[in-house]
Amino acid sequence: MDTVGEILKEKFMNPTGMSGYRLAKEMNVPVSRVQDILGGRRKISADTSVRLGRVFGKPDDYFLNLQNSVSVRQIKQDNVPDAYTGRSHLDALEAEAIYIMREVAAECEKPVMLYSIGKDSSVMLHLAMKAFYPEKPPFPFLHVNTTWKFKEMIEFRDKRASELGIEMLEYINEEGLKQGINPFDHGAAYTDVMKTQALKQALDKYGFTAAFGGGRRDEEKSRAKERIFSFRNESHAWEPKSQRPEMWKCYNIEIKKGESIRVFPISNWTESDIWQYIKRENIPIVPLYFAAKRPVVERDGNLIMVDDDRMRLLPGEKPEMKMVRFRTLGCYPLSGGVESNATTIDEVIEETLSAAESERTSRVIDRDGGAASMEKRKREGYF
Repeated sequence: MDTVGEILKEKFMNPTGMSGYRLAKEMNVPVSRVQDILGGRRKISADTSVRLGRVFGKPDDYFLNLQNSVSVRQIKQDNVPDAYTGRSHLDALEAEAIYIMREVAAECEKPVMLYSIGKDSSVMLHLAMKAFYPEKPPFPFLHVNTTWKFKEMIEFRDKRASELGIEMLEYINEEGLKQGINPFDHGAAYTDVMKTQALKQALDKYGFTAAFGGGRRDEEKSRAKERIFSFRNESHAWEPKSQRPEMWKCYNIEIKKGESIRVFPISNWTESDIWQYIKRENIPIVPLYFAAKRPVVERDGNLIMVDDDRMRLLPGEKPEMKMVRFRTLGCYPLSGGVESNATTIDEVIEETLSAAESERTSRVIDRDGGAASMEKRKREGYF
């Protein structure tokens, strides 16, 4: 079984005698969508994964993750150059991202690239350097610093900016800092003040009209339905119903008065695509993505690293040294690690392909506010 469609048919539909027509009816989608998935002509989106999960009693992201981990062999086959075009799957994704970056640089008055120091940001930075080589990217990079990032992340950021000679802006919500807003006492308010409000303040301060971000559709449901060019109003709020169509990869990026755009060049990439590209291009990334002995405490099923003396330990809690790596990085008290022995790119790729859950399940902030918390934050101006 080489495709997720074949697995769906053999392991889920055939044992129950379910036809494609009946499955489409149960999912409340057109029959053509089911037929295309079964025939390998269509990928499973986040929305489709949710619908399939409800039919077969699986978690919302089960079928999306199944698609991303069909087999290492299939992924490697995808990256073999096509006999007709001479381009691999990764080549096509790279070309699309570079085209989008050049389009924004040509059409938008004052673009900026958000840099959060993670693996997706590292890929975005690499793509930007390629897109405008031998010149530097014609826009600055912006890191919205909550002051709670891992120490290794800040060291890595400063080192990369110096090596590449790029303009790296840092913005901190000083008012939130003065008020003592922190991830331990303020929950969702911390994310709003130190991330969402800080980002909006930074964009207003510098007058940026377009901001590149490394969001991907496979990460989360609200990101799955967001366009590559995501228009925001004068308050930086997102309204899904007002999105512009992007048929045949034709983009209308005319900005109306008071509007700005969030742009997602790697929206069509998956987590495995990101890792395959990092390997192919030999892109430097934060060492936290690789397994090492680290001091952690277990909270609500997450392994939280004790990165500095600001970490508040609960009564009786004692850090343990475990082999841990991180699939996704953010503020250290809100980023859960996973026990792992993956110390190389190849081992990380193998682990990623066999993962049963989305990488963002280890992000504590995604749980604040319920299942629709990400969409709520995006409507309020979050990236």
